Amino acid sequence: MTSAINLFSSVQLGSHTLPNRIVMAPMTRLRAVESIPTALMAEYYAQRASAGLIITECTMVSPLSHGYMNCPGIYSQEQVQGWQQVTKAVHEKNGKIFLQLWHSGRITHPALLNGESPVAPSAIAAVGTLHTPIGKVELAPPRALETAEIPQIVEQFRQGAANAMAAGFDGVELHGAFGYLIDQFLQDGSNQRRDAYGASIANRARFLLEVVEAVSSVCSGDRLGIRLSPSNTFYGMQDSNPKATFSYVLQALNEFNLAYLHLMEPNENDLATREVINPVLATFRPFYQGTIITNGGYDQTTGNAVIASGDADLVSFGRLFIANPDLPHRWQISAPLNPPNPGTFYGLGTEGLDKGYTDYPALYT
Repeated sequence: MTSAINLFSSVQLGSHTLPNRIVMAPMTRLRAVESIPTALMAEYYAQRASAGLIITECTMVSPLSHGYMNCPGIYSQEQVQGWQQVTKAVHEKNGKIFLQLWHSGRITHPALLNGESPVAPSAIAAVGTLHTPIGKVELAPPRALETAEIPQIVEQFRQGAANAMAAGFDGVELHGAFGYLIDQFLQDGSNQRRDAYGASIANRARFLLEVVEAVSSVCSGDRLGIRLSPSNTFYGMQDSNPKATFSYVLQALNEFNLAYLHLMEPNENDLATREVINPVLATFRPFYQGTIITNGGYDQTTGNAVIASGDADLVSFGRLFIANPDLPHRWQISAPLNPPNPGTFYGLGTEGLDKGYTDYPALYT
């Protein structure tokens, strides 16, 4: 009799065989210095190398995609060299790590862009605030991208993927979630274009699919994942028919034989804002034929249950990995978990960046 598949079962993810199905979710931590990854970041990720897969924080593909203070990039040689120390440290611990490629689109402010306006599919401002060099400000109205500009941004994603491969990453994840540029193109609340990139679902999905195709040219599909959040309402995101929009996208993605699809469940704020698709996984699993990573408030028990059900192949965890660098080991021996400190999630300064970052204790047996 074979044992049930659970979080500690090995799994094939694209071209990689992972020792477990416990994924460290991408989490914005804002510890880069002048957008360059540091030795402290290498230490942080290496501490968590027992995850089956690490997915890095969102990483800028261009200066115009700068959405947060102290976030890292992947468009310069200095950034590539900074990331090389991260991948080296993780690989020395026998870990696997993907880089998350990101363009913030309208989720930024001229104070972060050397005075330039944010860009987006349409000139529709997002809802929310940001910390910037001039203080906390409302998100600025973006300018609509010209049709001729869009291939340039597709190329930035492709070059970002090429740079990630040069930095030693095992693959890349496209950030298509949480109201950033790819998501802005997908959803009709933020995309009111009337050219080849707007109006119909097929047109709104065009940008994403062009990015997937371009990135696949430098790191094959089995080293490429994508994160989507069909029920996210953050930054004022909405779509008139999210099931139709995202089922179309998932069926189109089937053609690329990706390493995985990373699907986000709605959180409490999403559910409180309006009626959204819930659960996401059960709704969209029938439309996607490949490997799925699910994310959304799981613990060990619920993570094991969703793996055993067959609806998801892996589960990603965020806050639990922030506070517990050795999370898989703690679960294996039923050890207590460190509680996370939300006050130190984001490193919006230059002093004491290790606090709440690399100073959570690990167990040693």
